[in-house]
Amino acid sequence: MDTPRVSTLIASDLAVVRGGRAVFRRLGFRLSAGEVLSLEGPNGAGKTSLLRVLAGFLPAFAGRIELILSDDSRLDGDERARLVGWLGHQDGIKPNLSVLENLSFYARLCGQTGADLRGLLEEVGLTRARDLPGQYLSAGMRRRLALARLIVSHRPVWLLDEPLAALDVRGKAMVGNFVTAHCRNGGLVIAATHEALGLDCARLELGAP
Repeated sequence: MDTPRVSTLIASDLAVVRGGRAVFRRLGFRLSAGEVLSLEGPNGAGKTSLLRVLAGFLPAFAGRIELILSDDSRLDGDERARLVGWLGHQDGIKPNLSVLENLSFYARLCGQTGADLRGLLEEVGLTRARDLPGQYLSAGMRRRLALARLIVSHRPVWLLDEPLAALDVRGKAMVGNFVTAHCRNGGLVIAATHEALGLDCARLELGAP
């Protein structure tokens, strides 16, 4: 299934209010295809909230988010959700399905039935665990499976919440390689992280709560 190419993501004058408190106000940035934006700041500064707003999971109190496609058409609101690949704290792995079955289910959901799933599991280091039920995976293995699902989604905008969490040194390097390859292929990435991604990227510092 063909996926539209995104040229630019623009956030303008965003504000988020949770529990009657402003998490942030008048926040804006512009990110082009091939670029990475690292969201940084202390706990409670609004990094996850911003990602959820960008994904369409959480409504903004004010402001606007637009995706400009390669044909100059523009998407906002719910339309942009189909172009977003999400990696969050909750991995959504089905405990009774094997690693390969979990990945196959998600590939079908995203219309990627022709994907080389076994090759992808080898890339993320899960070949030996491909028949293991999800309930027996370690935290690091669950993270690797979540990364495989992100890749197989074949979506141009990646929103990553602490993508290095639970991963060893090799796993963290793997994330960097995947992000680099995604951007090289015209994708864009926004990552909330407490650890340096080890990449050349723009940074957006969110203030203390």
